[in-house]
Amino acid sequence: MSLQPVRGMRDLLGAEFDRQKRIVRTAEEIALLYNYESIETPIVEYTSVFKRTLGETSDIVGKEMYTFLDRNNESMTLRPEGTASVVRAIISEKLTQTLPQKRIYSGPMFRYERPQKGRYRQFYQLGVECLGQESPYADVECIALADHILKTLGIKDYKINLNTLGDLESRQLYKEALIQYFSKYEKDLSEDSRSRLERNPLRILDSKDENDQKISSTAPKFEAYLNGESKAFFETVLKGLDILKIEYELNPHLVRGLDYYCHTAFEFKTTSLGAQDALGGGGRYDGLMQQMGGPSIPGVGWAVGLDRLALLLPEFQTKPNLRIAVIPIGDELDLEAVRLTQELRSNGFTAEVFLKGNLGKRFKQADKALCSTAVVFGSDEFAQKQVKVRNLQSTETDTNKETTVDYNHLISYLSSLI
Repeated sequence: MSLQPVRGMRDLLGAEFDRQKRIVRTAEEIALLYNYESIETPIVEYTSVFKRTLGETSDIVGKEMYTFLDRNNESMTLRPEGTASVVRAIISEKLTQTLPQKRIYSGPMFRYERPQKGRYRQFYQLGVECLGQESPYADVECIALADHILKTLGIKDYKINLNTLGDLESRQLYKEALIQYFSKYEKDLSEDSRSRLERNPLRILDSKDENDQKISSTAPKFEAYLNGESKAFFETVLKGLDILKIEYELNPHLVRGLDYYCHTAFEFKTTSLGAQDALGGGGRYDGLMQQMGGPSIPGVGWAVGLDRLALLLPEFQTKPNLRIAVIPIGDELDLEAVRLTQELRSNGFTAEVFLKGNLGKRFKQADKALCSTAVVFGSDEFAQKQVKVRNLQSTETDTNKETTVDYNHLISYLSSLI
């Protein structure tokens, strides 16, 4: 049996790897402008970190988590999402004394789902968390950061869907109204929605089942149950986005099913990836830290899927550079060639030294390594402190194919070729 990656997991390399890294680098640079610092949490956490936050009855905990017992019989889980791990880190590292905590993270997450385009069992996320700010302007800034990153990356095909979940009082009234409404249609609901009816009726609103959607279309609207404080909070968020000229669409069916979510909920959607239209999303989660055993500290954040973002990333040009082959003629010059190669790298050039085989074979090796330029020298050139610079992409009839360059001027000459 030949060794293969685990189903739903794959090796990242080449252009796909470069695209994801470009997204992360761009996001981190922009996040610094908003005073976000990087954080990296362990891939493995105690299972309780996610059971306490995602809920015993959630789909992620019940069906999708990679959970196992270690040698000490402790239940461990490969992280299925980033928010719980970041909040756990803020608590365990005693960072709640220095607020706000604004953090950006990226890395692999793990869920046992049916693999499909842009969705894998080991997938990659980029996310931010802002802890310690209760102002609605923190929500505005959080959304603005995501919008800034997407626009800078050249990603245009996305819409921001927006909704409010109100405060705890409004949410409880709305849940009671939904239970009363959906109970009349209990027999017609999907199995998943029936199981959510009592414990999590809001999740029925974002069901993908067509019949559930039809029933939900006439369900009570959240806005009728929002108290004055919740309405004022959401209106401030909308005014903030308007003044920043960030476009959004109100979506009353956009929900978050867990009780610690409140007020603003948002999602980034695209029409370019077929049925898998969600790039990511986020919202305010003022009750999460307290639920994890920490103090009552408000939070807001978002996460986007790097796998899907990479599919939308426009083609980009890498920074112009030369890929240089260093080819000495004569074994006695091997050490000098090694030294020259390192000097070229120290000056910002991509360089590779070729020491084995005859001259023709070395040029073939350089061509295979995609080198565009060769620096060639033998004993005579070395004695005169000169090298020959050959354009490996030129034709046989090109008169500029090879140039003799004074060694002391080599770096400046190569720089002029870029």
